[in-house]
Amino acid sequence: MREDLIDRVLKEAQYIAETGATVRDAAKVFHFSKSTVHKDVSERLYFIDRALFNKVKKVLRKNLDERHIRGGLATREKYLKAQNKA
Repeated sequence: MREDLIDRVLKEAQYIAETGATVRDAAKVFHFSKSTVHKDVSERLYFIDRALFNKVKKVLRKNLDERHIRGGLATREKYLKAQNKA
């Protein structure tokens, strides 16, 4: 694997592991697509650093489990803003 690709994967993974960020948040920070970041941390990282892979995997699982809650809160805020404008 190319050295620049390995560096990118490790930086993305460390960011997610340290901050608990979502794939979408990491993609914004590193200026890559969600698909690229997801492939980096869920497939490529496994072959580069297994310990870091396991840490990131826990964060991704937590984010997946909480996804429906964040979506509900976003919808609630959307309708509260619309109600305040009316």
